[in-house]
Amino acid sequence: MMDVYDLAETWTRDHIEQTQITRFKTTIERASTCEFYRKRLADAGVTPENFKSLDDVRRIPFTTKQDLRDTYPTGLLTVPKSEIVRMHCSSGTTGTPVAICHTANDINWWSDLMARCMYMIGVRKEDVFQNMSGYGLFTGGLGIHYGAERLGCLTIPAGAGNTKRQIKLALDFHTTVAHILPSYALIVGEKLREMGKDPKDFPLRIALVGAEPYTEEFRKRLESLFAMKVYNSYGLSEMNGPGVGFECLEQNGLHIWEDAYYPEIVDPKTGEPVPDGTIGELVMTTLCRQGMPILRYRTRDLTRFLPGDCPCGRKHRRMDRILGRADDMMIVKGVNIYPMQIEQVIMTFEEVGKNYLIVLENDGYGDVLRVKVEIRDEFFIEDVRILRKLQQKIAHALKDEILVTPQVELVESNSIPLAEGKAVRVQDLRKKK
Repeated sequence: MMDVYDLAETWTRDHIEQTQITRFKTTIERASTCEFYRKRLADAGVTPENFKSLDDVRRIPFTTKQDLRDTYPTGLLTVPKSEIVRMHCSSGTTGTPVAICHTANDINWWSDLMARCMYMIGVRKEDVFQNMSGYGLFTGGLGIHYGAERLGCLTIPAGAGNTKRQIKLALDFHTTVAHILPSYALIVGEKLREMGKDPKDFPLRIALVGAEPYTEEFRKRLESLFAMKVYNSYGLSEMNGPGVGFECLEQNGLHIWEDAYYPEIVDPKTGEPVPDGTIGELVMTTLCRQGMPILRYRTRDLTRFLPGDCPCGRKHRRMDRILGRADDMMIVKGVNIYPMQIEQVIMTFEEVGKNYLIVLENDGYGDVLRVKVEIRDEFFIEDVRILRKLQQKIAHALKDEILVTPQVELVESNSIPLAEGKAVRVQDLRKKK
């Protein structure tokens, strides 16, 4: 099965687009079997018969996360519940969760797409793959696990956390490929140093890094720290999970597998498409999912299509790394700021350690932006003058980028609490006042 699907990597643009039209018709027909989409599509006058070209996509209404919450748990099913073999679900800590259901064929598609991603960056049957990401309702663990097994790799389901055990497993089994959060990769590097080991001697040669947005500067730091190649991965539970988009060996944008997903980038305010190269909100449609197809889902993730062809030869469109989320934008003193802008600056300083925290406060007169930055142990010295000079350098560099002067606080390594799973980068205390 995987060999057949992998032929899609060589398709021309015309072949990709003709396949998308065909699969859109099937998806519209399938989606119309559930009440939610049947009414939405009927009101919009969209049927498989009058869907003639990809321009007709814009006639289909958007689907939002609130829609998925409103139809929880199984309101979007398009097959009998007896055909569902797996469910993944968001935590639901802020309200009704989002549940995505999969048939056996959906799981096979997902596994094949993930295997395609991994093979593209040089992962082979002979590799040992260690999954340092969480399992369970979180899609990242099982999705990439299945892809690695589909390739035939020895697969170690280590799960998240327990850094000493992760290191022991990697050294004992000579792990060559890992799936890891960017923030946790730095933690592993620091732990190796504490153990008197050079991270460059760690056996990893490839890391699949995603789930948290991170900058090119962060990637370079990881590659230098471990002497390995780091490839950006993109996925979201609503579109299955990992495997939606992935970098090739060129490391210049993520190829979206357009035989399985239809991507759009729109203006977050108007919903209208933006030109290639312009940052907007990513909108995605599943083209092959049977159990719970989703049409024109507003991801809230901000990115852009990269113009031109990729030197690797693949014609599947490339998107830039995720630059932030439409709902993550901070407005400080009237200026729009994204957390990624701050990370991009502070990660250029070799003195900066593995963690940072952006704190937004109000002092009674206006907004205050405070950036707490961990400093590596070898640079955190008692000479206050040197630390103050570094503090000023970071503050000036940040002001040049975000146009607001922040308060920079230098703190010792491991002094900022680590969150379970994805790193917490912003603490907005203004909302509590």
